[in-house]
Amino acid sequence: MSMNSRLNERPSGAKMPVLFVSSAEHPGADTFIHMLIMRSLDRARFDVHVACSACPPDARTKGYNALAALPNIQLREADFGPTLDGLSRGAKALRAFRLIPTLFGFVSLARYIRSNGITILHSTDRPRDAVACVVLGKMSGAKSIVHAHLKCADWLNKSVRWAMGRADAVIGVSEFVAQSLVDCGYDRAKVHAVLNAIDLPRWDYRIDGTRVRKELGIPSGAPVIACAARLFRSKGQAETVRAVAKVRAEFPDVRLLIIGADDRQVMKESFTEELTKLAAELGASENVIFTGLRSDMPDVMAASDLFALPSDEEPFGLVFTEALAMKKPVVALANGGTLEIVEHGKSGLLSPKDDVDALADNIRTLLRDPALRARMGEYGRRVVEARFTAQRMASDVAQVYTALAPATNIGPVALHTRATP
Repeated sequence: MSMNSRLNERPSGAKMPVLFVSSAEHPGADTFIHMLIMRSLDRARFDVHVACSACPPDARTKGYNALAALPNIQLREADFGPTLDGLSRGAKALRAFRLIPTLFGFVSLARYIRSNGITILHSTDRPRDAVACVVLGKMSGAKSIVHAHLKCADWLNKSVRWAMGRADAVIGVSEFVAQSLVDCGYDRAKVHAVLNAIDLPRWDYRIDGTRVRKELGIPSGAPVIACAARLFRSKGQAETVRAVAKVRAEFPDVRLLIIGADDRQVMKESFTEELTKLAAELGASENVIFTGLRSDMPDVMAASDLFALPSDEEPFGLVFTEALAMKKPVVALANGGTLEIVEHGKSGLLSPKDDVDALADNIRTLLRDPALRARMGEYGRRVVEARFTAQRMASDVAQVYTALAPATNIGPVALHTRATP
């Protein structure tokens, strides 16, 4: 009998043990999504294990603490080795010596996987996680899944592309990402699309945004546009500033909130400085407010009248679902994963790439018509409640699990794709 057969054989109705590989010391959006899945998987059907980076008790990382706070999981510390991203060839060679104890750690973790009957291994597309997930799958006989959060293209990390090519399944966070994987040569049969989701209870549209408006010195009655994302060029903050500079002729008190921090992994120079200069050149300095990172995004959304982010080929766009959950219409581009979230004319207005005039027109249309904003906001909230809940996402992921390990006999799960609210 093969190892895979032994792993798949369990009594009818027994739970399926699943292990998430999560080495991130600093959680990002991808980590958040995976923690939402971990938390939302049906515990009557799944046992959830998590392999995380080992760290001493007096130096717990944010990633470790976030995982440890999740209910009903079994946490297993492991050595995933040093990260090699961004290092020179020489520095990588020096760090390679640290891989020796990592190999022993992998042997121990593979034993853990086998002894707990773990059938599925699930990782993000972070290089260390993806490679570890696939290697551990080969060592233990478990099925490996790499969860792709970015469009597949030539620039993607080589080790991630290697891992996705050898994984038993790859999940894209949207149909757009899934199709990009197929376009890059990955087998369509092993590529799945599972739309991201949000922690809906956190996004209470009844929140009063008055506190944030006062804090930021926004004039009473001034229209407010929120624009939240990491700050780098393809996110579209510069185009939004240009559009607001055009809109201010009709709405002189309009305020654009640029929410987020410079992404220095993408741009070496400060994009905040570039945007500040641009606003000054366009005579819109008083209309643009740079808030930096905020931990109170529901409150910031509540203080806004609409959300704008003309991000080019967004893989998914969690922030769009967050805005819709807060009953804010969205202004964005008609491409990428955005099309799977924002419905033009129903929950927002979409325009072509590089058309600032169309972007400005869409903003004007919404600012002129409070009733239209309200209708779009109501519709958007219903869309989120129907399509972007954690329970739906976990259910869709569960179907991928059962497709990979059908012998577990834990019952079929209906895959949710698109429901009209």
